[in-house]
Amino acid sequence: MACLQPVRGTHDILPKEFRLHRFIGDLAASIAERFGFEEIETPIFEFSEVFERTLGDTSDIVTKEMYTFQDKSGESLTLRPEGTAGVSRMIISNGLTQKLPLKYFYRGPMFRYERPQKGRYRQFHQIGVELLGISQPQADVEVIALANMLLKALEVSGNITLEINTLGNLVSRNHYRKVLVDYFNDHREDLSEDSILRLDKNPLRILDSKDPGDRKLIERAPIFNKYLDSESEIFFASVCRKLDALSISYHVNERLVRGLDYYGHTAFEFKTDALGAQGTVLAGGRYDGLIAQMGGHDTPGVGWAAGLERLSLLIKKEPTRKRPIAIIPVATEQHDLAISIANRMREEGYNIELAYQGNLSKRLKRANRLSCRAAVILGGDELERGKVGIRDFDSGEQMEAELGALSSSLLKFNSDC
Repeated sequence: MACLQPVRGTHDILPKEFRLHRFIGDLAASIAERFGFEEIETPIFEFSEVFERTLGDTSDIVTKEMYTFQDKSGESLTLRPEGTAGVSRMIISNGLTQKLPLKYFYRGPMFRYERPQKGRYRQFHQIGVELLGISQPQADVEVIALANMLLKALEVSGNITLEINTLGNLVSRNHYRKVLVDYFNDHREDLSEDSILRLDKNPLRILDSKDPGDRKLIERAPIFNKYLDSESEIFFASVCRKLDALSISYHVNERLVRGLDYYGHTAFEFKTDALGAQGTVLAGGRYDGLIAQMGGHDTPGVGWAAGLERLSLLIKKEPTRKRPIAIIPVATEQHDLAISIANRMREEGYNIELAYQGNLSKRLKRANRLSCRAAVILGGDELERGKVGIRDFDSGEQMEAELGALSSSLLKFNSDC
């Protein structure tokens, strides 16, 4: 039956994968905290206008990929396709522009109706940061440095290249927009339907097109960098100089753009060739016009987001975890004591697996399958002497320990694998 399978583009996250997701998310949160970022969470769904106003009615996300529905009161709601719009709405809703600068870290599921492929799902999970209230280039460098530090800590940075570009200020973008319109109008008959629509409404969005015919035209399109004014050039030079000072390697990609009006100045992507054609694992940029576009105060912002599923594919080594210790009662009359010991040991910080059923041999085999570090065996003879048996699964050694000093006897087994 179809209903007994996950919906196309979704998948169940089983313990091994979930441990990896949690490891990445917790490490990212920890590193973000070193930079002064605080963790927040916005609702999984918002009023559709939050995304329509920010992503634009001609973007692929809005026209083709959003999961939008009406609730029982007739309101149009959308499952969040990305994190920045929700964070920006949160700042406006809570009057937080009075407390700038703001530094936020977030994580959680996002939803887009797109073709599932390696590391991409219709329900996927992101981590991200947003730094708001700082218009100077050091904010751009700070979020890039945070991302770079995270990728190093995950031990995947050797497979990844940082690409950066400048989108200039509003004056430069307006100049470039006119040049772009002239160029694409000369090739209007070769544009896709979507790009013809964008040409009249927002030509910069054409640069994000995935249509093969559009891509050929985009490759020959005028380059943004030739239309930058001095202010834009100085800003970008400052970003590059600061990255050099931090010894962060990068490649200037003059074709790297963002098709949304509120993006400006720095755009960047960390890319890999280890995941096929869709090689971006972390992407971000400056979006000084977004909060004003949503109806809030003019507030500069810069941030990035990364997909947990794609990052997970790059990690070769499983995260360490504390191996459990099994408590195994030999006979039924020791079950209550086993539960009591297990509870006490958990309170003292041990990971405990309680063997519920089967003979001693079966319980030991199950403990071994669960990768237990050791087993505490509660046998009648030993208990009469105030002792328990301990089996070291790594060495095969068996020993006895005082029941009253069990916690200290197990200390050497309470370690990560």
